[in-house]
Amino acid sequence: MAEHTWEDVAKIAQDLRDASLSRVEPSLPDVPSELPRDVTNLPKQLLTENEVLITQTSPEHLVESLAIGKLTSTTVVAAFLRRAGLAQKLTNCITELLPDEALSRARYLDGYYDEYKRPIGPLHGLPISVKEHIGMKGKGLNAGFVSWWDRKGEDDANVLKILWQAGCVFYARTTQPQTLMHLETSNNLYGVTVNPFNRGLTPGGSSGGEGALLGLRGSCLGIGSDIGGSVRSPSANCGLYGFRPTSYRIPVDGWSGTMLGEEHIVAVIGPLSTSLEGVKLFMKTVLSAEPWRIEPSCVPIPWRYQESHLAISQMQKLRIAVLWCDGVVQPHPPVTRALKEVVTKLQDIPEIEVSTWKPYKHHEAWEIIASLYFADGAKEETDAVSASGEPWRPLSRFIIHENPHVKHLSVEEIWYWTIRREQYRRAYNKVWNETATGTGPRGEPEGTVDVILAPVGPGAAPPLDQSKYWGYTSQWNLLDYPALVFPVSKVDPEVDKAVEEEGYEPMNEEDAFNHHLYDPEKYRGAPISLQLIGRRYEDEKVIQAMEFIKEKIRLPFTTYV
Repeated sequence: MAEHTWEDVAKIAQDLRDASLSRVEPSLPDVPSELPRDVTNLPKQLLTENEVLITQTSPEHLVESLAIGKLTSTTVVAAFLRRAGLAQKLTNCITELLPDEALSRARYLDGYYDEYKRPIGPLHGLPISVKEHIGMKGKGLNAGFVSWWDRKGEDDANVLKILWQAGCVFYARTTQPQTLMHLETSNNLYGVTVNPFNRGLTPGGSSGGEGALLGLRGSCLGIGSDIGGSVRSPSANCGLYGFRPTSYRIPVDGWSGTMLGEEHIVAVIGPLSTSLEGVKLFMKTVLSAEPWRIEPSCVPIPWRYQESHLAISQMQKLRIAVLWCDGVVQPHPPVTRALKEVVTKLQDIPEIEVSTWKPYKHHEAWEIIASLYFADGAKEETDAVSASGEPWRPLSRFIIHENPHVKHLSVEEIWYWTIRREQYRRAYNKVWNETATGTGPRGEPEGTVDVILAPVGPGAAPPLDQSKYWGYTSQWNLLDYPALVFPVSKVDPEVDKAVEEEGYEPMNEEDAFNHHLYDPEKYRGAPISLQLIGRRYEDEKVIQAMEFIKEKIRLPFTTYV
């Protein structure tokens, strides 16, 4: 890109995106020149009644209608293209729409259905959106770096091949931050992606384009990635369901990013959806394809939903431990309120037992994971940013330049921190085992806590460029625990009053920073979400527990769109 300035490249990127929007038919409606803070109601005013109905239908109901011919894929895809284009105008969440390819695929699927009177696969005709750095053959693969703008996907990522074989339609590619290492979404190619519920707040990151798009119902099922919270943060900030599976269950070959060869902190691919069933649909479809046969690093564990992993009975309750605070940063009042509301309802369910989870050295967990994130001293990120002359985004500076744990590690130092990681995992496993109510015939713990209920962050969606505490999500990346985000409520300034300054004693600098961020009015309308965490490779158990909880206490407690 030496012949172009970074500004030139950014204009090329934005022109390509805008050209893709211009090919959507009928053409996209204009939006008000002065946008309200909450833009989630605008699509209902600007789209047709049928488009609104289709795009606000959950993925599991869409595939049912598509499978029986009640809806055509062409109709569904066209509706989502229009709503996705509108979402771009409202939140800046799209890198590229794919109207030509998507409608061609939809017509093919409709023709297949007309000829054979059956769907081509379990996702027949379902539109799915994709985070940009998950590769598509022949499409750009910049991972948020200006200097990588001209990189192209050599092939479709393995996860996309599986979903395509199942009958889906890819129609939208979404934004991500510079370096991919933000819990927000801003880069110098496309600018800042904002939260549809409150445009002064972030949709999260690094899969924030997906979060904003799904939050506005421009998608019902999207694909993101997660190394420190990048699926869960956008899901929480935008009122969605999002799942971080245990590592090596979902294939990742074919994505782009720095440090692709590192194995000490393993990134994963996971779904974001407008429904819990959408998360299940994604996991079942991918795992039923036995991805370990095409990507040998994947563990050969099939989808195990045909059996119950909860064993709930009169003698055996679902045991939920609540992490009220991680001992490092105290959550804002709306998050604590959501926890209290959920816990109060759970305590009334006879089949559920609620206890308190005592955090075990979460400050140490951050020290370990932050030391392992950039083992080359962030050389790859620095080189990629420097190559174009683009400026460092504020949160890139924060996580690299202002992070005292970023150092170039020798081989011996990598071994040291990896041993620290394993020691911490063993210690946390011991803490979990100590919740047992008995022992089995081989001395194994029985009746341990099933899942942990915890915040997803120390507040609802933060103001732009202020997402500086990762601990409520990165904790579970270090432990490699599956975690499922679910929506609960919204911030209400009349209820979620600020904590009195008098008597407040910060636990540390991070806690003080987070405390002073909170202003109830600033967060008005922001979704409040929580997460369920399970033990390693107990992914199905976490989802089953969420299903049980959702049914019993009727989550969420508000309507989002």
